[in-house]
This record gives sequence, structure tokens and C-alpha cells, in this order.
Amino acid sequence: MADDTAARTADVARAYYNTDDVDGFYAHAWGGEDIHVGVYEDADEPIDRAAGRTVERLAATVGTALGAGARVLDMGSGYGGAARRLAKSFGCRVVALNISEVQNHRHRELNVRCGLDDRIEVVSGSFHDIPFPDGEFDVVWSQEALCHSGDRPRALGQARRVLKAGGHLVFTDIMAADDAPEDEVRPLAERLSITDLATPGFYEAQLRMLGLAGVAFDDLGDHLLTHYERLVEEVRRPSPALVAAVSAEYLDRLRANLPLVAAACRKGHLKWGVFHATA
Repeated sequence: MADDTAARTADVARAYYNTDDVDGFYAHAWGGEDIHVGVYEDADEPIDRAAGRTVERLAATVGTALGAGARVLDMGSGYGGAARRLAKSFGCRVVALNISEVQNHRHRELNVRCGLDDRIEVVSGSFHDIPFPDGEFDVVWSQEALCHSGDRPRALGQARRVLKAGGHLVFTDIMAADDAPEDEVRPLAERLSITDLATPGFYEAQLRMLGLAGVAFDDLGDHLLTHYERLVEEVRRPSPALVAAVSAEYLDRLRANLPLVAAACRKGHLKWGVFHATA
């Protein structure tokens, strides 16, 4: 049953990210190469700049483990913005595991354009069944990908399996607050095109059950609110590029749904931040 659920949610995620509307929205509104939640210094700054700062925040959390020669697995790598920043800044080698063929095709093109294709291997697949042997990676990295999992314990177990002794697991995710009312969280998950939302308490318990050490959560929920307020503005006054890239129906749906997600952040019903633990 768990295998069926994981496979079903993987198919949903693949179909979602392969659609033209979603691809156009992420490419022209969310941040282009870095399609992840940002860490903002200014509420009006560009989303892509804030998203790049998130990569810097995670990298600082991991520290010297990202040195030259390190092996990094990016689970749910999107268009590869984080992978390219890591490979360029630290000289590490990155395996970018991602389920969307559309995103992977663009990722490979961008790697070639940046001269980083020799340091980044883009692999099409699911993080429920990571196609690498035990103890392969110094760092396992993920940004807002586990929310698409239908079997998060399995995905985290796979991440733990491929970590070297002393290796680092670092990830972010969009979550429900531990005390958020279920009847309000469920429709929020549906608006985000996912089945359900984990909580910080769930992740902390799972990481400890996997025998990981130094489990820590850096709560950055205020930045999630800023991020969704920025997205609301992006679709309220869309750029010509966004209008050309998505259907009018999809843009109307975004205009209806994104303010509701922002409102949930304002109420404290959604959480976001950086988890870190070591093997």
C-alpha cells in the first residue's frame, strides 16, 4: 500500500511539473533557475535573489562538508539553480535527482551553458528509490521537494541510506504548523497541488528515529509569508513573459489561490525553515 501511494504521488508530481502552465509560472514568476522559497532582506526584492540567499543559508549550515571533491545529492533539484551554485562556489560534484523530464531537460541545457555539466549529473528518478549505493554522498540536500512525497518516512530513509558516516542531511519544506487546524490545512495542501503537509514535529521525530544526530530546525516562517506576498504581486501585475507563458485560466487560478496561501502564513498555519542533521 505504501509503495502504491509513493508511486501515485510521484506520478502526480511528475505530471504537475511537466505541464506548460506550471513550467511557465516557475520560469517567469517564481525565480527562473531557483524555484524555491527565498530568504528576504527586503520585502520588495526580486524572488530569484532571495531564492539564491536560501541556497547560501543551507550551505552555511552544512559548512566545510561542501568542499572540493565532496559528493552532493540534490533530491528534487528542479531547474538546478542550487546545484549550479554549489558546484560553482564550492567545487563539489552534484547528483541532481528529479522527477520532471521537462525540468531535467532545461537543467542540462543550463549546465552546459554555464560550463558546469562536468560537475553536475542530472538523473531522472524518484527520491523514494534513490538509484545509488549506501554511503555514497557527503551531503544530501533538498528544497521544498518532500512536500510532494506520498511516503516521507521512506524518502527520508533513502536519504539516510545514501549518506556517508558523518555526512549531512539538510533540507527545507513547506509544512503545516504542529497546531494548525486540520480542516484549514487540508484545502491548503490541495491548493499547493499536494496530498498533505508534514509538520516540523513530524520531521524532527523521523530524523531522530533514523538515528541522525544534532537534529535542528531553523524556523524561517516569516520568509514564507514574504515569499507568497511577492508571488501574489507577480500574478496581480504579471510580466508580459508570464502572460505569454501560461494560460489565462491558470493565471486566474493563481490569482485566487496564492492570496489564500499567504493568508494561511499570516495566521501561522504554515511553516518553513531549514532542517539539519548528521549521520
